[in-house]
Amino acid sequence: MIQSNNSLEIIPITDPEHLARLREQAEKFERNWDWVEAHADEVYSHRGKFICVAGQELFVGDTQADVVARAKAAHPEDTGRVTRYIPVEKGPRINANGRLVAVV
Repeated sequence: MIQSNNSLEIIPITDPEHLARLREQAEKFERNWDWVEAHADEVYSHRGKFICVAGQELFVGDTQADVVARAKAAHPEDTGRVTRYIPVEKGPRINANGRLVAVV
């Protein structure tokens, strides 16, 4: 049996400056995601690669660290980057939690 003493505390964020930064980051992410959707053919043509979109510009590479570093260097103000790995094979994906949830 797995036991854990970890606890989770949820604290509401009420600081107006922090909330403004979060809203700005979400808006930047939405702009970058809209760019990904508008350029899906180009983005998803990079099978087996990592992509990062910042400042509505595509960065492609073999590692996540590489594409994020280049995106940050080109657009340091963009905190709403979209980063993905484009699988080699097309097809449906199932994203599931691999952790043990309960012992039955």
